[in-house]
Amino acid sequence: MSHEAFLLTVNVPPSLEEALVDCLLSLEWRQGFTSFPANVHDHNQQGLSLAEQVAGHQRKIRFQMYVERQNISALLTKLKADFAGSGIHYWLVPAIEQGII
Repeated sequence: MSHEAFLLTVNVPPSLEEALVDCLLSLEWRQGFTSFPANVHDHNQQGLSLAEQVAGHQRKIRFQMYVERQNISALLTKLKADFAGSGIHYWLVPAIEQGII
């Protein structure tokens, strides 16, 4: 099965929320996106504050967007250039279907 669109999910620290919003809004193809608070639970406790270690999670902002195949490479290249070394986590999965009901 060949997928023509994907769902990109990106978790960023709250301090990078506005920068990522600005980055995504600057895209020429301007596909909409969603953002919301997320609690990230991970066994790797490196870089967590004492409060985060006690709580067992780290607060992040999760962005999700539907991305057409032809825009993926440019988007990931931009994110990697603009946020190099920031440690943001992303994943890309095929979108089976999308629409408006």
